[in-house]
Amino acid sequence: MKRISEGIYREGNKIYTKSIAPKTKVYDERIKKIKKDEFREWDPRRSKLSAAIMKGLRRIPIKSDSIILYLGAANGTTASHVADIAYKGRVYAVEISPRAMMDLMFVCEKRKNMIPILGNANHPEEYESLLEPVDLVYQDVAQKNQAEILLENCKKFLKREGYAMIAVKARSIDVAEKPSKVFARVEEKLKKNFNIIDKRRLEPYEKDHMFYLLKMK
Repeated sequence: MKRISEGIYREGNKIYTKSIAPKTKVYDERIKKIKKDEFREWDPRRSKLSAAIMKGLRRIPIKSDSIILYLGAANGTTASHVADIAYKGRVYAVEISPRAMMDLMFVCEKRKNMIPILGNANHPEEYESLLEPVDLVYQDVAQKNQAEILLENCKKFLKREGYAMIAVKARSIDVAEKPSKVFARVEEKLKKNFNIIDKRRLEPYEKDHMFYLLKMK
């Protein structure tokens, strides 16, 4: 098994993270045991960050001690892998759905570096008192104003030299327009406040999605 980035490993056409909660699964992922360690297969069809890595994203600004704000944590699939990587840091996992939060809380119970927050990413003031400055804002919120949501949260919480990641779903922004035109519009918004370091279309894993790695200007 070859390490391709801090905390991320590859074997053949599969990628893994080293589990910080052995003997537990989040989404029925496959587990590979090497001596005393367990590695969780990171399914690119269930995680947009995994899909971006499979599509060639190599610069992944998540370190073992990173502090991360994760917007749109849902049931905790991708957030749990991020927590595996940032095992000495913290992942503040924000989710608006009470139903998804029930699953997320169970995931967080097994991972002490994950903090679940029931909140609306459109209103970061709701959870402002719970957070600290973060190294990365990760956003997977399929709404028309995705770029604006990311910017507002970055302005409030992102450290000066911090990074942002966003998975843009074209059909959630404009169901009628071609995805390429939607992405072009989103990029114009992003460029006003961020430098675009990398971007990857996520087909065949996710249809009409673009993943961006950003650094705030």
